Amino acid sequence: MSLLSRNLIQSLRKKSVTDVETSVARLFGTRTIGNSIGMLRQAVSTNNNSLLGSSNMQNPPTALTLDNIRRLKSTAATTIDEENDEANNEGTEHDESLDFTSDKMKSGTPSPWAVFDAWGAGSVEAPSLSPECERLISPEAVKIPMSADERLSVPDETDILNSYDKYLQQKSSVHFGYPYNLMYDHQELHEFMNYTINNLGDPYIPSNYGVHSRQFECSVIDFFAKLMKAEEDSYWGYVTTCGTEGNLHGLLLARECHPDGILYSSKETHYSVFKAARYYRMDAKAIPTLPMGEIDYDQLAKEIERNRDRPVIINVNIGTTVKGAVDNLDRILRILKTLHIPRERFHIHCDGALFAMMLPFVDYAPQISFEKPIDSIAVSGHKMLGSPMPCGIAIARKEHVKKVEQRIDYLNSVDTTIMGSRNGQAALYMWYSLRKKGMEGIKREVAHCMETAVYLREKISEAGFTCRLNDLSSTVVLERPLDESLIKRWQLACEEDIAHVVVMPNVTKEKINKFVEELIQCKEKYGRIPAKRRDSPLAKLGSSAWGGDGNVVEPIGDFKSA
Repeated sequence: MSLLSRNLIQSLRKKSVTDVETSVARLFGTRTIGNSIGMLRQAVSTNNNSLLGSSNMQNPPTALTLDNIRRLKSTAATTIDEENDEANNEGTEHDESLDFTSDKMKSGTPSPWAVFDAWGAGSVEAPSLSPECERLISPEAVKIPMSADERLSVPDETDILNSYDKYLQQKSSVHFGYPYNLMYDHQELHEFMNYTINNLGDPYIPSNYGVHSRQFECSVIDFFAKLMKAEEDSYWGYVTTCGTEGNLHGLLLARECHPDGILYSSKETHYSVFKAARYYRMDAKAIPTLPMGEIDYDQLAKEIERNRDRPVIINVNIGTTVKGAVDNLDRILRILKTLHIPRERFHIHCDGALFAMMLPFVDYAPQISFEKPIDSIAVSGHKMLGSPMPCGIAIARKEHVKKVEQRIDYLNSVDTTIMGSRNGQAALYMWYSLRKKGMEGIKREVAHCMETAVYLREKISEAGFTCRLNDLSSTVVLERPLDESLIKRWQLACEEDIAHVVVMPNVTKEKINKFVEELIQCKEKYGRIPAKRRDSPLAKLGSSAWGGDGNVVEPIGDFKSA
């Protein structure tokens, strides 16, 4: 019996016959359910043993088959709009390096009635929560009772979860600020949530625990290794919990290879990189950035030259957190060559959380490849691919992993990963997404993101706001709206006086038009935010280093002759 069937039966047991009739009628319409109401009445009244044990339940009533539900449940389709972007030039502004020397409508589990409902897709916005729904998901309502008396004072779990489902629908339908692809269909995998799939230990050395998904995990790693042009048998990798774990692993290898090395990364690097430096007691340098978010290459060269007696560990950003800037790997490698840093004296980790999954599918873009002297890369799986759980991959050169490998008899495997127990479901979901999308499917989604980001940039500019878009990015950076309720409603990620929108496959022109309409209303009511200081993030959006001439809205200076 599938997980869908089990959930359906459990839900039916908890409801009265009238409740069931009302729920089915609401979803399917009274004419659709037809003779199935009689069957549902029988299912509700049947005892538990016959429901769970009877072979008659293997073939559910026709009106409730998965195919019928899928036909009745519509999902808005996204469109791909053709626009072109301009390449941006680098700037020259910089400040001092910081020395860190050591002493980010659908989410969640589907309801028994739903099979595939990509709540983040299309232009439909889910309705706001009623006061009763908000009450049912309040901290007071969801607390876990410690006694029978407390149990009587809290709401029923089914009511709480129904309200939570509505909450997730509403939030997912206006999700703009964080890089998560909410448009996915994993209903075929739901039944596997009945199993405790644990890939504990090394992915290539099975442990005594047999409920694992290692074959799927290794297939996922092989896909990314081929994508990054790693030679066969030269790489090692595993499915992580997120991009942060991939960074923690990559930088752990860097420290083990170069215990006295200095970590260099830009100030706009994801916080997990400097967190890794603190965890591992690594000396680190936060290098200033160019206005569009890339590392300041001249400053990087000066810092390496200043500390040339120590090995070089560099984190290369394949899409920074806020501006989506891609550091120029080839230019960084030229710096190392110019400074005569030998290969055995440097280590390069690439943080490719979002854009490393997109870059290989962008025409005429520079490539991140193990054919170049890089050592490891981290990529998120829940961002571009889409997944109901955070996940990702870490890939490194095999010889580096030997430095952290330890035999664990309890596992009958070796310890090479950050985590011990590892989520085997994540590997299965990533494998499924890659198989279903294929290379062409991923390329179509990447094209949609890049082209729709251009559309968003143009619409925001036309609305009278300052905004920017890096050439190799789907992240549109704009001046921060002055209405905090708008920021929270659209879940915009902000940094001081700027905000950003990350265009993912579930973002459509219809949603963009609605968002821009509300931006205009915000400007009319509250005005526009001024730059907080001369070197604030908003001030840097005005730099000519970005290129282009239509994305910065500034007051016109009127110089009349005397």
